[in-house]
Amino acid sequence: MIATKFSVTKSPTSKISDLNFDDIPFGRSFSDHMFVADFKDGAWHDMRIEPFARFSVHPANIAWHYGQSIFEGMKATKSVDGTPMLFRPKMHVERLNRSAERLCMPKFPEQEFVDAVYELVKLEQEWIPKKEGSALYLRPYMVAMDEFIGVQVAKTYKFVIFCCPVGPYYSEPVKLKAETQYIRAAKGGTGEAKAAGNYAGSLYPAQLAREEGYDQIMWLDAKEYKYIQEVGTMNIFFVIDDTIITPEIDGCILKGITRDSSLQILKEKGYKVEERKISIDEVMAAGKNGSLREVFGTGTAAVIANVKEIGYKGDTITLDPETYKISTELKDTINGIRSTRLEDKFGWTVKVT
Repeated sequence: MIATKFSVTKSPTSKISDLNFDDIPFGRSFSDHMFVADFKDGAWHDMRIEPFARFSVHPANIAWHYGQSIFEGMKATKSVDGTPMLFRPKMHVERLNRSAERLCMPKFPEQEFVDAVYELVKLEQEWIPKKEGSALYLRPYMVAMDEFIGVQVAKTYKFVIFCCPVGPYYSEPVKLKAETQYIRAAKGGTGEAKAAGNYAGSLYPAQLAREEGYDQIMWLDAKEYKYIQEVGTMNIFFVIDDTIITPEIDGCILKGITRDSSLQILKEKGYKVEERKISIDEVMAAGKNGSLREVFGTGTAAVIANVKEIGYKGDTITLDPETYKISTELKDTINGIRSTRLEDKFGWTVKVT
């Protein structure tokens, strides 16, 4: 039972018959409806669900020029009996609002956010792929809407949630390049926020890395280019001997929800886990002496993505993801909790009934 009432305008026709559920490219297919709300005069107004459609935007839209834009990424799945399931929606709105605060944008009410996601997923539940590992990806975002040129805080905003049925983000293990020239974030910056500009700034070095045969960038700290932060699309974990290590939260990396979930699962299973600074030199040395057993990323889109190669200053370490046990167990546990195949000991899932 939800607390918030929205107006709902249903699409007269559905596009779902055009979707091939056996071949879903990530982020290119969109469901029939979206949630929209407008901020003006200091408050959110006109919360509604309406047919998915384009917006008309003024050429002087302030976000296009000065970048007040944030987003979230979350997934809805189906249980083994076909019930739509949400995964930690409250944690997503908490992170959205931290991003909003950092970019001087209005917070969105937590209960209204959860209710909007619930109602939208209930309406779009036929778009949820049944195959485990696939999902209905939800993209909540907020963007400034003032129509003038001037570097100042906007007074009007639009908040939207739309949905994309998706398959796996990475179909194969990935190759990472440790970046030694460009940076993603520095202390005091916006690295901890899901700000659109963070991703724009990463595109060029990521493109250069792909030209060298890598799939993604592994970012190092902005001061010494020594300590590992995160990967372009996910947080990062290293298994060295019997210890699982992930970079500590320091204001520069995203507080990943899959990261947090993974940490709790691993600790509950009895693994030795450390959140601390880890240098690229430590990782490369472990890769050379054989103590580096696994490297994997965590993220809403990727869930768990195994790493098969890391390149750094012309040197390379190669791993065999076929031997990975911890990442395999972790991915199976997260997918199992989302599908209700496994018990949710943490109270993370929400049934949409």
